[in-house]
Amino acid sequence: MTVNEATRTERKKVILSGIQPTGIFTLGNYIGAVRNWGKMQEDYDCAYFIADLHSLTVRQEPAKLRKQTLDAFALLLACGIDPEKSLVFIQSHVHAHAELSWILSCYSMFGELSRMTQFKDKSAKHVDNVNAGLFTYPALMAADILLYQADYVPVGEDQRQHLEFTRDVVTRFNNIYGEVFRMPDAYIPEAGARIMSLQEPTKKMSKSDTNVNAFISILDEPNAIVNKFKRAVTDSETVVCYREGKDGINNLMSIYSVVTGESYDRIERDFAGKGYGGFKLAVGEAVAEELRPIREKFAALTADKAALEALYRKGAETAAHIAERTLGKVKKKLGLLPR
Repeated sequence: MTVNEATRTERKKVILSGIQPTGIFTLGNYIGAVRNWGKMQEDYDCAYFIADLHSLTVRQEPAKLRKQTLDAFALLLACGIDPEKSLVFIQSHVHAHAELSWILSCYSMFGELSRMTQFKDKSAKHVDNVNAGLFTYPALMAADILLYQADYVPVGEDQRQHLEFTRDVVTRFNNIYGEVFRMPDAYIPEAGARIMSLQEPTKKMSKSDTNVNAFISILDEPNAIVNKFKRAVTDSETVVCYREGKDGINNLMSIYSVVTGESYDRIERDFAGKGYGGFKLAVGEAVAEELRPIREKFAALTADKAALEALYRKGAETAAHIAERTLGKVKKKLGLLPR
């Protein structure tokens, strides 16, 4: 089922999340987000989108952005997002996102936007391109969430502040106009929420890392995956155990636990006395096997571009219908004259 009136009647909770098309997903994206999205489909009414509008806060090369957007859409499906169960679409294909974003920016205070940690961090990183879109990014994120009346939003620590901003906007708007928007809550999975760099295990795994050995792309070939884990930074000990100060091994144990379902205690018993070499190999092989069907399905999906385009057009049509319903209610409350 998708986000529609039937599921509203059943009061199935709505989950919404998006991911930017800024390159092939990493293992961190997969374990920390997309893998869990697939599991949610049976229990929640899910909406997932490719956040191409959000990516414009950084200058993009047009042809590359088009390819990455299509690839990201295919990857969601390859990772187990079923368009028959979930609403899957591309953000820019639903015009209501930009329209509601402007409306919500008129109910957003300059002071609260200027306090956003991510704005401060990205402004410092991209001093030559501190644009208004980066500043009002939280208003667009709020529009993404509120158009579909989401109950839950899976967020990492870097997005938690933006969700709190959304909640503040909901309170402000609803206090003026009545119960227009549903109040969204954060959804944070218990396991695998934060996968770290294989080379600097105190830093989050990132596809923008200049060291290709620091991250696993979910389309990496099996040999490349195994070799990257063999090179993973650990510590001077040889005991496989989850303990404070063993950031590298803790990260590998977290990854292995998620993809195999084994507990930390079981992992420690299984690899007692075997050293780090054997454990790294086991983690690499387990991850390669986990990602194999994704790589195969992605290849099949991208081989039939027409079928892929039909899927995202269908998703956009459904999403637009839902979004326009919410936007229409907002416009009526504001006193905007209907067309």
